[in-house]
Amino acid sequence: MFLLLLALAMISVAFLPIWSKTDPTSGQTLTMTAWQLTGTGVTSMATYAIGALALASAAVALFEIFQFRNRFNQLKLGALNLLLISATLGASFYYSSVGEQMLNVKIPGDFEAGFYLPTLALLLNLLANRFIRSDEKLVRSMDRLR
Repeated sequence: MFLLLLALAMISVAFLPIWSKTDPTSGQTLTMTAWQLTGTGVTSMATYAIGALALASAAVALFEIFQFRNRFNQLKLGALNLLLISATLGASFYYSSVGEQMLNVKIPGDFEAGFYLPTLALLLNLLANRFIRSDEKLVRSMDRLR
């Protein structure tokens, strides 16, 4: 269940806005999604790294669901997913700091829902790994009783 929610959260990152900024004096706005950083009166910039990392993380989570027969493999995929989600957060933060420099530096931008979903995905990944590890301990304890 946790892995399915993780995949849905990371797929949502690809479609929701991640960061936005509005300059009240000039009326210019910047909006960052997982695919581009666009604004009025500003040249747009591609942010494909965020979308690619988010979709890769969702794919790993969906693949991890079907590896239920091999819990050790699931734990390795969970570690890989931890790296992918962290990289997604890092790329989001990097491109938002680039966007900060493109418009009035004195006014901070606002993080949107797409920025906070990878944090939720990290929590779901940690919970999934914890329950996979406890299942493995239970199976090993049952093997000792035979």
